[in-house]
Amino acid sequence: MKYVNSVLKYSYMMKLIEEAIIYATVMHQGKNRKLHHIPYILHPMEVAQILATLTEDEEIITAGILHDIVEDTDGSMEEIESRFGKRVAALVSSESEPKYPGENKTATWKRRKDESLQVLQNSKDIGVKMLWLADKLANLRSIAQSYSEQGEELWKKLNQPDPKMHQWYYKTIAETVELSLNKTGAFKELIKHINYIWPGTFDSEKEKYRKYKEVSVEGCKMVGRGAKGEVYRYDEELVIKVYNEKNTYCDVEKEIASSRKAFILGIPTAISFGIVSVGNKYGAMYELLDSETVSQHIARAPGQVEFYAKIMADLAHTIHDISVDKKDFPCVSERLLHYVEGGIKNEDEKLAAKYVKLIEQLSEYNNMLHGDFHTGNVFLQKNEPLLIDMDRLSYGHPIGEISDLYYFYVVLGEDDTAAVEKFMGYTYKTELKFYDFFLRNYLKTDAKDKLQEVTEKAAILAYMRLINKFYKKGKPSSEEQTKINHYMEKIKELLAKYDSLIF
Repeated sequence: MKYVNSVLKYSYMMKLIEEAIIYATVMHQGKNRKLHHIPYILHPMEVAQILATLTEDEEIITAGILHDIVEDTDGSMEEIESRFGKRVAALVSSESEPKYPGENKTATWKRRKDESLQVLQNSKDIGVKMLWLADKLANLRSIAQSYSEQGEELWKKLNQPDPKMHQWYYKTIAETVELSLNKTGAFKELIKHINYIWPGTFDSEKEKYRKYKEVSVEGCKMVGRGAKGEVYRYDEELVIKVYNEKNTYCDVEKEIASSRKAFILGIPTAISFGIVSVGNKYGAMYELLDSETVSQHIARAPGQVEFYAKIMADLAHTIHDISVDKKDFPCVSERLLHYVEGGIKNEDEKLAAKYVKLIEQLSEYNNMLHGDFHTGNVFLQKNEPLLIDMDRLSYGHPIGEISDLYYFYVVLGEDDTAAVEKFMGYTYKTELKFYDFFLRNYLKTDAKDKLQEVTEKAAILAYMRLINKFYKKGKPSSEEQTKINHYMEKIKELLAKYDSLIF
């Protein structure tokens, strides 16, 4: 019976794949590949062959044969779904770039790549990652051959003539599929071609077999949460920061390198001693004996919030009192201007221009800033603070940091009290107290005028950030637009009072 089932499965697989080959051959008939002018059908067949080294899943292999149908022929996604099923159609869709009819392909190149990369980075389907790897490996084989023959003249023949943009694209893809597929020959070959065309893009060790220590956080207590991931107590000595799926091995390496720089400069931070894999995510291990986050301490003893606010204020001063070499870190203005571009500019371009002028003033300062400073990112060991989330280290004026605090502890709660309480682990009422105590300790004053001035300047940036948050998901809903209108009025009132964010 097992033999019969095996034969039936093989027969079904061959039928699906053979039908895909016939359909793709007809749809690509008369078309040639751009670089070598060979029949186009040879490319999807090569992709299918690569996929066959990665998986026996006939739907993934079939998707490899069909992956360029929608993008490069008159075929439709509806027809693919009708002929080959929903899963194959979904896989093909993941590899089909958006079209901008009537617009120049060179002009839309970066936009198309960004949008399609979002699909890859957000997907949890291993088939999507395999399909992208196989297609890009086939493309790079062709590009590497042409590059060996033509050199830099090659790029002039492509829709994107800048080789650095191609490097960015293939590097991003390799980093995205690495954790899932780094042990495969196809991934190693991809790295080899990238390093041949753009020497030094990756450590040559990536071309060899590499195994990350595999750990599980199942049953482990989550002790912190940040924008990049979650922190778990692994055992009595170790915690593990588990990064979101979008974070690559390079992102983890970069944060660890930043931690080391920060430690040398005098910031109390825990240094990771190893990168691990946690399912389909990366993790970083830290030795933190008998420690909990400040959030956990406040949740357990909300009456002591002033004590913990002072610890955080002193820590903020330790960070901000460090003067850094600007070439070693990005400026906080870069991140804040991104919020302007993504939110306020969609509402009022004149107001956005005013924001740009205010934010650019911050770059004149070389104070160290953490960039994600809140109680969930600080552990306490015998009341001594240790930071473990260091991926947003930057420089600039401290209002950039204080505005983040106002955003976390005040503004987010105005929009969604339950969400921010879940994030911080204690009540919104306690969060408001924390911010008030923090600011008083940080500024070393109880003067109402000074506290109000700094809070209002922080609010100008915090409400801007919230509006960007609404736009990140796409066009705001009518309910979200009502909130945006409310915050826009607040912003205009505040901007009428100040022509500088410096205090």
